[in-house]
Parts: sequence; C-alpha cells; structure tokens
Amino acid sequence: MIERTFVAIKPDGVQRSLVGEVLGRFEKAGLKIVAMKMQWIDKDFALKHYTEDIEKRRGKKVRDLLMDYIVEGPVIAMVLEGIHAIEIVRKIVGGTEPKNALPGTIRGDFCHASYDYADKKELAIRNIIHASGNKEDAEYEIKLWFNDNELHSYKNVHDVHIF
Repeated sequence: MIERTFVAIKPDGVQRSLVGEVLGRFEKAGLKIVAMKMQWIDKDFALKHYTEDIEKRRGKKVRDLLMDYIVEGPVIAMVLEGIHAIEIVRKIVGGTEPKNALPGTIRGDFCHASYDYADKKELAIRNIIHASGNKEDAEYEIKLWFNDNELHSYKNVHDVHIF
C-alpha cells in the first residue's frame, strides 16, 4: 500500500541543524520526498494545523503552547511517500514524549524532555518533529500545507528495488 504522509521539522529541529540528519533517516528507510519547503508560519496558520481536536484531547493551554512553539522559527514541511508511509514514519520519529522515545528514533536520539518538565516550565514539549498520526490527518495536513502543483511524482531507486 503506497501512501503519502505529512512531516514537519519543527523550529527546534531547524535551529539545532538536524534537518539533514532527519531527512537522511527517511530516505535511508526507502521513503520518497515528494514535496518539501521551508515556511515560517503565523498564528492563523498554526490554528489550522493544531485543530480544535487537539484542544478537545489535550486542552486549550496545550494547544496554545503548541501554537506558540511552532511559530518560533521556520519549519521544514514535507510530504513523504512509500509503502505504509504513515506507520513507517511514526516508527522512525518515535514516541511523542521524548523521554519515552526509543533509542534509534529521531526523538529518542535527539531529545530528552518530558511532559512533566514542559508542564512545570509552561512550555510545549520540544520534540523536533511532527508526523501525521493517521490517514485522515495526513490527508488534511498535506492539503493544508501544500497545493497540488507542489506535490511531485518521479522514479527513484526504490521504485526499481522495492515497488
């Protein structure tokens, strides 16, 4: 099952110069980058990304903190394509709370903050990266961040060896 999913390297990942490392992990896993751009979003756009669903699940304070965090600096937004791309990307990224993310995952290797620490400091947890959680989220986020003409199809080595 070939899928597309949305990924964003958040401002802390960009500021820490981890973009190349993160991209390399996805490409080495056989995922194809079909869209990518750097964008510094504003609060209005952040409201569209962090929908009311987040507020329902985690509360208004958490949503507000997430919005403050994502507008701190530029974000690298991308669409990745591959076999079971959503699930594979989520595994590569690791658990949302960095202190529980497994070694070898992006969050497990490059972050160590906890929800408890972030709550005490009244900050959004700095976890470097966002990845769509499911097919519906991926479809919504791809359409939010990219126009159809920004999504590309091309052949790469994985089309020969895997597909």
